[in-house]
Amino acid sequence: MSDPKDPIASAGMVAREIRTGERNGAATKVLVAKRAYRATRADVWDALTSPERLPRWFQPVSGDLEVGGRYQFEAQAGGSIERCDAPELLAVTWEFGGGMSWLEVRLSEDGGGTVLELVHEAPVDPAMWAQYGPGAVGIGWDGLLHSFGYYLETDASLDPEEWEQWMTGPEGAEYARRLGDAWGAAAIADGDDPDEAKAAVDAVVAFYTVPPQQPEA
Repeated sequence: MSDPKDPIASAGMVAREIRTGERNGAATKVLVAKRAYRATRADVWDALTSPERLPRWFQPVSGDLEVGGRYQFEAQAGGSIERCDAPELLAVTWEFGGGMSWLEVRLSEDGGGTVLELVHEAPVDPAMWAQYGPGAVGIGWDGLLHSFGYYLETDASLDPEEWEQWMTGPEGAEYARRLGDAWGAAAIADGDDPDEAKAAVDAVVAFYTVPPQQPEA
């Protein structure tokens, strides 16, 4: 059995899909990622929504945390809470950098475990899509799904600095390549040109694995 604490192994635990959509008359891309966790649905829901537990695998959250209210993650996205049907469905807007997209998280029971389905719908930036494809967003969500699984398995948090350093090493490069290839395949299945999709995979893998430049002394 694959080890859910191993990032490279966890890359193979996610089913990925890209759909072409439309919202309010504008073209969108819908990213779907689905993964099973060895935890009850009640525990997964609590870990996803509890202000006390969210910082252990993601970031602190503040705001009016009820339907119709607004939430804000520290140094990350914020938005409005559109729907909350515990322990099955959470739907929010995802607002970051002046843009808005839509996020749904659905939980279903799977034996003694839980399947988490993440659905992220966003307006299409043709230039960004052509350059990086779905991996620009998808690899980030994969990292969070791994961080969440690591927390559920160990009750411990991944160290952000250690994770960033690991991503720029050989194992991180293999991890990013596997994720990029998987998202590229999903884009091709949705109708993207195979050669263009593969070029976008190369670009997004480089983006995630090249160490950031250090400021000159």
